[in-house]
Amino acid sequence: MRIMTIANQKGGVGKTTTAVNLATALAAIGEHVLLVDLDPQGNASTGLGIDRRIDVPSISDVLVDDVAIISAAIPTSIPRLSVARSTLDLLGLEMQLAKFNNRATRLKEALLASRNENGEYPWTHVLIDCPPSLNLLTINALACADSVLVPLQCEFFALEGLSQLLSTVEQVKSSINPALQIHGIVLTMYDSRNSLSAQVMEDVRSTMGSLVYETVIPRNVRVSEAPSYGKPAILYDFKCSGSQAYVRLASEILQRERVLKSAA
Repeated sequence: MRIMTIANQKGGVGKTTTAVNLATALAAIGEHVLLVDLDPQGNASTGLGIDRRIDVPSISDVLVDDVAIISAAIPTSIPRLSVARSTLDLLGLEMQLAKFNNRATRLKEALLASRNENGEYPWTHVLIDCPPSLNLLTINALACADSVLVPLQCEFFALEGLSQLLSTVEQVKSSINPALQIHGIVLTMYDSRNSLSAQVMEDVRSTMGSLVYETVIPRNVRVSEAPSYGKPAILYDFKCSGSQAYVRLASEILQRERVLKSAA
């Protein structure tokens, strides 16, 4: 089981869109995927057609009440893809977790406890959609992850705040999760008609080097429309440029995983 956290404290950079479509793409090529929705807004859950009022345990129940995470994994219409849904209860989570000594590793322990009697996990990949802030939810996501994927919008000030996120990753790595690494940075909302997008892409690649994925996610109206239908873009319109980009990103991530594994 590989755990990837999708994080950026800036809002509107495509975190949830990336989480939903990447999870869908991985499931479509045969991986067993759990998408953990850690954002109180719950957009990843609704974007996959999950009714937030459904009478199934939420990720908040897992973190606060020790409910087994497999009990909170709701199957979606996409084969091999499940979601641990968000609720507004996550807004008050920090106060509720204050009583626990292991407040920063609650999610990690829940995922580790999902193994069956043969020591096997129910999923090959876990993707975690974080809120747009560096709070205890994000710390839990980083504490349990093997790697971090950072969506970066192709807009002015794209690199603003990235240093803070990288600093947080280093702090978590030194204190809680020494295996944590940056898997890559994906450029989102790229507009080929806008010279600013090209300039931002050039700046990010010159600054971050090989950490930046080759795949770039274009600004695409079909990708924007898809959540209103409770579907990932890949299911809503597979042939659109945004969907095809997420399929390529999934392939690039798996290739990078193989390289990292062979180097370990």
